[in-house]
Parts: sequence; C-alpha cells; structure tokens
Amino acid sequence: MTILVLSDSHSSLRFMRQCADTIRPDVLVHLGDYFDDAVVLKEEYPQILVYQVPGNCDRYRCPPGLPEILVENICGVRVYMTHGHRHQVKMSIGLLLKDARAAKADIVLYGHTHAADCHREDDGLWVMNPGSCGYYGGSASIIEIVDGKMKTCKVIREKDLL
Repeated sequence: MTILVLSDSHSSLRFMRQCADTIRPDVLVHLGDYFDDAVVLKEEYPQILVYQVPGNCDRYRCPPGLPEILVENICGVRVYMTHGHRHQVKMSIGLLLKDARAAKADIVLYGHTHAADCHREDDGLWVMNPGSCGYYGGSASIIEIVDGKMKTCKVIREKDLL
C-alpha cells in the first residue's frame, strides 16, 4: 500500500495533482493549510482514500468542529496525523512525540513548519513532515506499507517526479 502525504498546499494544486498522477497512491493524507485543497483532490481522484486534518489557516476553509488530530490504523500501521500548530512544532517536536507515543502510534505525520523531515526515533517511532507542497518547488512524502509494516518512508520533491 502506498500513502502520499501532503501538507501546507496553500491553494497550489499543481504539484498535488502531479504527485497523485505519478505516484498513484492508495491513500492520500493532507495535513492542513488549505483543507479545501484536499477536498478538490477527493473529488478528482475518487479511487483514493483521503484522510485530512485542518491546519492553522483553515478556520474558514472547513466545517467547524473537525478533529485536529486523527489516529487511524492504515493497513496495520497506527498513524497519528495532525497539522502540528497545536503542538508548537515550530519550537520543538517534543510535545508531538509525547502525544503520538501516548496514542501508541507507529508513525506521526505533521506539517506546519514547511520543512520536510523523515526519520526514526530510537524507540522505533517514525516521524514525518512532508514539508510544503505549495511552496519552494514542492515537497511531499511517500510511505510504503507491506504486510502491516513500514517498508519505506521518504520525502520527494518535484524533480523526483520527472
């Protein structure tokens, strides 16, 4: 199973569509800032299962009261999804990691900083920020899950899709 992770699109759909067309993911995760961009992709790619959370710029871009954190089992992997602004990730990811561990997550996905990152903590928790698919030429992340385990987790940029 292939998961495409996007964040901070800020109304820039071109790179998002390019990723969806090239990667052909089974699942798409949008981590906010602009929530309605993922709604457009949901309509354009109905075969892709979409998870999304609102970001700090989404107050008027999505229905009120949507959860800012989702924890879902996707193909046997427990995924913690949030934009990150409530965890103050621009200062430190410590609170984010604490909450993801409390939720017994295998991987934590967050955005907000526009800085792509993919690494594994010493305790085995995967941490991924896809960066911004709307700025700086665009970045996104891909997760491959095989037999209920993380096979690969990587950041991609527009040049990787050419």
